[in-house]
Amino acid sequence: MLAKLADLGAEQAKAVAGGGAKYVERHRARGKLLARERVELLVDPDSPFLELSPLAAWGTDFPVGGSVVTGIGVVEGVECVIVASDPTVRGGSSNPWTLRKSLRASDIALENHLPLINLVESGGADLPTQKEIFIPGGQVFRDLTRLSAAGIPTIALVFGNSTAGGAYVPGLSDHVVMVKDRAKVFLGGPPLVKMATGEESDDESLGGAEMHARVSGLADHLAADEHDALRIGRRIVRRLNRRRVPALSGPPPVYDEDELLGIVPEDLKIPFDPREVIARIVDGSEFDEFKPLYGAGLVTGWAELHGRPVGVLANARGVLFSEESQKAAQFIQLANASRTPLVFLQNTTGYMVGKQYEQGGIIKHGAMMINAVANSTVPHLTVVMGASYGAGNYGMCGRAYSPRFLFSWPSAKSAVMGPAQLAGVLSIVGRAAAQARGQAYDEEADAAMRQMVEAQIEAESLAFFLSGRLYDDGVIDPRDTRTVLGLCLSAIGNAPAPAPAGFGVFRM
Repeated sequence: MLAKLADLGAEQAKAVAGGGAKYVERHRARGKLLARERVELLVDPDSPFLELSPLAAWGTDFPVGGSVVTGIGVVEGVECVIVASDPTVRGGSSNPWTLRKSLRASDIALENHLPLINLVESGGADLPTQKEIFIPGGQVFRDLTRLSAAGIPTIALVFGNSTAGGAYVPGLSDHVVMVKDRAKVFLGGPPLVKMATGEESDDESLGGAEMHARVSGLADHLAADEHDALRIGRRIVRRLNRRRVPALSGPPPVYDEDELLGIVPEDLKIPFDPREVIARIVDGSEFDEFKPLYGAGLVTGWAELHGRPVGVLANARGVLFSEESQKAAQFIQLANASRTPLVFLQNTTGYMVGKQYEQGGIIKHGAMMINAVANSTVPHLTVVMGASYGAGNYGMCGRAYSPRFLFSWPSAKSAVMGPAQLAGVLSIVGRAAAQARGQAYDEEADAAMRQMVEAQIEAESLAFFLSGRLYDDGVIDPRDTRTVLGLCLSAIGNAPAPAPAGFGVFRM
């Protein structure tokens, strides 16, 4: 695990490096702060910042981090979602991963009723990839209006370019601050205006901060410099009349969190007891287990985490049988009845297959569990500790089931099935097809195919790969699990109580 964490640190360092030393130095030479420096000056001193999706775009042709920093931070005692474009990466322009990461941040702000602060300096769309971002990119503007309509404040601090479609970010925000002589906000720059209308113009008269503060009225505040813009941004949040963050409370676990590093075996086929994890993340290591003697492959029960009550579902032996499925459905209904948030600790190979289990109703019972998860209205938090294969990913509240937050440990792996099983299925199908055609089966080609498929699925099931595609909100150190879940529970507390759950028909 320590080796995996070292790899994680190296990959996250790439995101922190932005566009690289050359572009960082050029940015500093212009007297500008880096994206993460802006975030650090915006949030309260010594307060936590929960960064989201730092590995976005990992394994693609785009820089790790997706050219934007997103996360949840505390500003003037108020939890806020912060989105900071990184101008050292292609001028802060938006590529497909920038878009996905920004939209995820908007979803979190809307779902948890958190103010959204955009720290803007972007050249707009990355034009070579416009076909992938132009049409879905309109959702950024839609989300800003929906946040505002829901009474969730939106704030734009403009440090540099915010042009073309990007001009609508301040245009659609509730509060706008622009930095004098730096901010440039216009739908079309001087070259485009010249081509479209023949009009001669310059940056300042067309879209400069002073013009917008004095003439157009787009800027609510004119900042003298970047530090002043961040000061004004903090003052705006202070006057929002929002709930202040209550301090995290609750006694720490009795057991040492460092021991979390040694709980998940390197070979995920070897089961481990999730109670060992629960005992190292919940308050006082106190856990009231529900139905401990029934459906023993799934551990369920009640606890508190940083003083907040939670229900926990954790896989104990990977595979889910009918008993585990029915137990989960009942437990989820109980949590909804008491309005208790649920924490899912995933290590599952999916639902059990085989004649005995099919005849015993595994489809019905697995569907019952999925039904309960899908229609539960209390907040869900998911941590993928180990395996997450097949429909077990769904039943244990994977990304498709919209948990409020989902994080992975470096040991996590997820796919439709294990690499060897998937390659074996393809081999069986190919062998049967050759037999049906009356042809001899090429064993050498089959062995090569198996090897290639296993390598591909293994690579595509790793935590970094999945995090790069935003199938989680970040890969975390297991020792940080309690802190991360505590910050998420605190963020969730900003939203109004969810509506009562209504479930579909449970097939009996």
